[in-house]
Amino acid sequence: MIKRINIPILALCSVLLVLSGCSIQKRVKKADKKFDIGEYYDAAQIYKQCYGRLNSKKQRELKAHVSFRQGECLRILNDPKAVSAYNNAIKLKYQDSTVYLRYAESLMYQGKYKEAEKAFRTYLEWQPDHYRAQAGVYACQNVAEWKKTPSRYKVQLSKDLAAKRASTFAPAYVGDNTDALMFTSNRQERTKAKEKKTQRPSPVTGQQMFRIYSARKNASGKWEDIAPAEGLYNSDAESEKAENDSTSGGKALPAEMGVCCFSKDGKTMYFTYSRPVNGQDLGAKIYTSTRASGEWSEPQELTLFQDSSITCGHPALNASGDTLYFVSDAPGGYGGKDIWFAEYDGTTWSIPVNLGPQINTSGEELYPTIRSNGVLYFSSTGHPGYGGLDIFKAERDTAAIDSLSGMGWAVYNMGAPFNSNGDDFGITFAGEEEKGFFSSNRGDRKGFDKLYSFVLPEMEFIVEGSVLDNNGEPIADAAIRLVGNNGTNTKLQVRRDGTYKIKLQRDTKYVMLGAARGYLNQKQELNTLGLKDSKTYTQDFVLSPISKPVTMDNIFYEFGKWDLTPASEEGLSALVKLLNDNPNITIELSAHTDYVGNDAANKELSAKRAQSVVNYLIQHGIERERLTPVGYGEEKPVIADAALHDKYKFIPVEQELTEEFITGLLAEQQEICNQTNRRTEFKVLRTTYKLY
Repeated sequence: MIKRINIPILALCSVLLVLSGCSIQKRVKKADKKFDIGEYYDAAQIYKQCYGRLNSKKQRELKAHVSFRQGECLRILNDPKAVSAYNNAIKLKYQDSTVYLRYAESLMYQGKYKEAEKAFRTYLEWQPDHYRAQAGVYACQNVAEWKKTPSRYKVQLSKDLAAKRASTFAPAYVGDNTDALMFTSNRQERTKAKEKKTQRPSPVTGQQMFRIYSARKNASGKWEDIAPAEGLYNSDAESEKAENDSTSGGKALPAEMGVCCFSKDGKTMYFTYSRPVNGQDLGAKIYTSTRASGEWSEPQELTLFQDSSITCGHPALNASGDTLYFVSDAPGGYGGKDIWFAEYDGTTWSIPVNLGPQINTSGEELYPTIRSNGVLYFSSTGHPGYGGLDIFKAERDTAAIDSLSGMGWAVYNMGAPFNSNGDDFGITFAGEEEKGFFSSNRGDRKGFDKLYSFVLPEMEFIVEGSVLDNNGEPIADAAIRLVGNNGTNTKLQVRRDGTYKIKLQRDTKYVMLGAARGYLNQKQELNTLGLKDSKTYTQDFVLSPISKPVTMDNIFYEFGKWDLTPASEEGLSALVKLLNDNPNITIELSAHTDYVGNDAANKELSAKRAQSVVNYLIQHGIERERLTPVGYGEEKPVIADAALHDKYKFIPVEQELTEEFITGLLAEQQEICNQTNRRTEFKVLRTTYKLY
């Protein structure tokens, strides 16, 4: 049976659906309004609620809009879920190609470079000349190589200044005082239970309001006494006044403070301040305050633009105090927020000037810092980087002066370990030293910013090694002499175990001499020319004794002949070097055979082999008078020492490897002994050649 439909009920459902649709549209409009005035956290919450209720095909376009706007909010709030929101917008066929650019940037923020490159390329199909997308493709293709060559800076999390479930960023030393630091944070302050008051979270971030905090370094080098800066508009009383302001109906936005800089003497502070008026956030402005009796005076607004609706923030003052760099969305920029500057003539500030396209892009350029040498540091999402905000260094370049700003800049990415796929920004230096702090949210799943310390270690060059005899035993009374072309002339006694360690200077050529009583000298050369990082050299010295023959294990001849093989080159070159290192010695060069074969033939063969080695040495510059070739044949079998016994346990110490001894061994042992007897040796005859 077909059921009857109740017409009034159907009509009522239709009305409810229409009303529901109208309600969602109103909610979306409310979220859009909050988005337009920068209340991203509140807007994101409303978009999230609306997204789940937009299910009909007729609402597809609206749902795509909600997805994109939700992604925008989450991206600005450093929430990794922005990737999913943009992906949803793409699936819903959001009509603005910008979604691919935002999607790509969010993927880079998560370190997904291959996927990001694909999204950038899709965007370039619509906007082939877009610089940020081109820069994104370039970065995605090269970031793996960049990571392989980090700078020498050492970076670590500053635990002394950290706070749980809160952001801490934009550090600044108080003028020349590197033991006093200020930074921005939204950490919770400890208060007594009866005084505890819950502040309304910021509709922009969903977190507590930001304040400027101070910290001091104690005698042990740790940071302590962390507290809100005294005297500024960030006290609990001020916050309560804003909350209960009758002109705002008790719903005033919390005042936000942060990103400060100081005059060289530390007595004047410039900082970013956003104070609501009649319940409306009118955007950030730059304020100044002076310090007296340990407290900061009531802040005064610094008027840089006549148009009060223009946002200004992130001040950075040069060392002489006559140029202020700052961030603004003023007309005439290149997109997003740009870095501008104004000059002070002792009375007033000049009309601000944009730093130009060498610094500013269609992305965001933020957090400038200017050092006394004129080098500018800033963070950007527009220049090629690792993802999110990266820290850049800009040096003056007179060959590339921009006509508008009157300045030319060469811009460099600071690379790893400063930059990551997260946001890296707000760098400050301890005076002229290559150390300081910067901010980053790298590796933090909730996007909280933390302070990281950095230092550029002094480059260190070391040479170390051992002085050994030809059996590998340490020579305890050996010495190392080091002579450099910079005037260095050092003699160092080795340790008891024969080891040594010497510090070297940069860009220097060195000659090293290993010496010990009763041993021949050995010379080595090394240099530290052009090195850009610390390096430790390992240089061992193996000294040959003067009083007994030295076997050269790597001299080889053709089988049954006296021709030297190519494999002998290394050993022969070492012998040439030894003779050059010891120009006052003469040597006997002898060759030996085993007992196998005719005695006379063995002696003739060994004599010819010895002569072959002497001929090589003469051809390589050694004087004939220093060399005496001798062929002993089988006349002088090896007499085993401790080293040979340690290598072959079946050969006793002091045992002469005669035919009688060898023939009593196993076949394999016989071959070892015969091979040991087949050798080339040298021994020192004189140590006074051409001395007299």
